[in-house]
Amino acid sequence: MDQIRVLLLGDLVGVPGCTIFQKHIDKLREQYEIDAVIVNGENSASDGMGITTKNMHFFKHNGVNVVTSGNHIWNKREIYSYLDEHDDLLRPANYPSGVPGVGMTIFSCKGYEIAVINLQGRVFMREHLEDPFRTAQTILTLLKDKTNIIFVDFHAEASAEKIGLSYFLDGKVSCVVGTHTHVLTADERILPQGTAYITDIGMAGALNSMLGMKKDPLIKRFMTQLPIRFVVETEGPFIMTGIVVTVDTHTGKATNIETIRVIDSDIVL
Repeated sequence: MDQIRVLLLGDLVGVPGCTIFQKHIDKLREQYEIDAVIVNGENSASDGMGITTKNMHFFKHNGVNVVTSGNHIWNKREIYSYLDEHDDLLRPANYPSGVPGVGMTIFSCKGYEIAVINLQGRVFMREHLEDPFRTAQTILTLLKDKTNIIFVDFHAEASAEKIGLSYFLDGKVSCVVGTHTHVLTADERILPQGTAYITDIGMAGALNSMLGMKKDPLIKRFMTQLPIRFVVETEGPFIMTGIVVTVDTHTGKATNIETIRVIDSDIVL
């Protein structure tokens, strides 16, 4: 059986997330015999909000095949032109037509074509977007004669919405991963029709933080309801989480999914 092994990493938050990624990515490639890497980079800017062209050059230098995103993709206006000129950085496909960039791309790996779809949820999210279920269905029609190896990053808040999309796509795609909540969940599995699934693949950033941000200002925000500026936590230890998915290249179905969790106390920023 021919197979590919793909590493998917959750939201990389600011300098801490990028630093632990750069330090450990080569070790992970060797340990898990990784063929391709997909990273959610929408929080990789130094302030933890958005992504820059410099971040994209960093990811490409470190061998990332595709960078996905979510609601923070628009935070740095400089990235708009990059989105229009490249297809290795995705914005959610269910944004209205006319916005910069694309929500699906195809890249080659070991002689096989791999598709990556980026979608954003609507439950508890501020943006008013198209239906991610119907958007996925439309994209799959376009991919029908191109490849059956398909990965989906569903950037969403509600677990029920993520689980619902995974069952809707079960057997139609290789893998559905949730992002956005920055917490690695313990429900990784292969669904009945062969699609690998996990509700959230977590993040890379400070371990003792709130979603990679300093705790005290956010606790104050919860207690006072006043607007508080988010600040990236730069004190270690740092954590990086995600999954490794093995896919049968003939059927496009997942044969294995396992979580990874790296904690590093030696990084000094």
